[in-house]
Amino acid sequence: MMEIRPTTDEDFEVFVATVHTAFGQFPETPVADGGRWWSALEMDRGLLAVAPDGKPVGTAAAYSFELTLPGGKPVPAAGVTAVGVVPSHRRRGVLGAMMRHQLAEVRERGEFLSVLLASEAGIYGRFGYGPATSTARLTVQRHRAEWAEARGEAAADGTGSVEVLRRADCGDILEAVYERYRRAQPGALSRPHRWWELGAGQPPVSRTPRYVAVHRDADGTPDGYASYSTESGTLTVDETIAVDDAAHTALARYALGHDLVSQVVFRHLPPEHPLRWRLADLRAGEVGGLTDWLWVRLLDVPRALTARGWFTDGELVLDVTDPFLGEHGRHLLTVRDGRAECVPTDRRPDLSLDIRDLGAVYLGGTRPSTLVRAGHIRAHDPAAAARADALFASDLTPHCLHWF
Repeated sequence: MMEIRPTTDEDFEVFVATVHTAFGQFPETPVADGGRWWSALEMDRGLLAVAPDGKPVGTAAAYSFELTLPGGKPVPAAGVTAVGVVPSHRRRGVLGAMMRHQLAEVRERGEFLSVLLASEAGIYGRFGYGPATSTARLTVQRHRAEWAEARGEAAADGTGSVEVLRRADCGDILEAVYERYRRAQPGALSRPHRWWELGAGQPPVSRTPRYVAVHRDADGTPDGYASYSTESGTLTVDETIAVDDAAHTALARYALGHDLVSQVVFRHLPPEHPLRWRLADLRAGEVGGLTDWLWVRLLDVPRALTARGWFTDGELVLDVTDPFLGEHGRHLLTVRDGRAECVPTDRRPDLSLDIRDLGAVYLGGTRPSTLVRAGHIRAHDPAAAARADALFASDLTPHCLHWF
């Protein structure tokens, strides 16, 4: 009989070996542009699936993150990672058993949601995860990167300065700026100090050589950065972190003004980021690589709905099913003056939906009406979808940059 057991620090090497076997890789294989991501694993949050013969055949783990919700409230979130089953034991229920065990442990810790980055989009919906944020790549040809005339508030941009540093010399600045940014950005995850200390992850968290353009405001305080590298005439920006549009624009101007490159690639931007509109030629910026990023799984619907901020008054009756955990609840969501109350009800539902679809709309990155039109959500009232769109909308487009 298959055993799912928690891991300890003593299991670290066998855990790393097993997850790499599941991925068809070796721990010794250099990771392109990244540090050893597994160095930040929290072994008190790991699981091993062990076959009857004692061999480990599956892994799952979680990080202790904070997720920023609409309205700027950070809440604890389990960051699911290192999920894999060795090829010889797939299609035997190992993955489902581990995911069920993991969700039970998340609940025991008092966390009401978990998040992950899906290696394949078809895997995690059946476990209740829904794609809640998207990210895209913007490629700009430098010879066409003339800036449009700014008007209104944007015309005041331009204060502050940009300083060029090496990644090895500005780790503290990166950590501080990211921490300031993520507390105001819905969908952003915390980056614990341990990650920066270990260089666990992708640049600029890893110590892979990079130049970093650091923006400072008029008082000299760092309020943005862009980590980048150049190769074969292309400048690639790993990520741009900025606390406001002015800092982001200054960093983009810096990148697009770099000599000896023909194009600049901004790797992670929200799909509706205004940078393209800053260019005089809208077509100079080509959007590509649009993909889902952060997937959200709710484990306590009332707690989740009352935790986030709301920006329109109203009410909805949500009939929510959770097929994976075999749960069902009908909830009356009432929002007044930015605060929500969520209680059980027997009223006729406005919307009937799966827990994964509630996860997809939770941060405001997916409109409920889109899922109604796609046949995922059932609207019992013709006006319910529009009312849900207005209620679930976020103050800012949710976006997650953190890779885990």
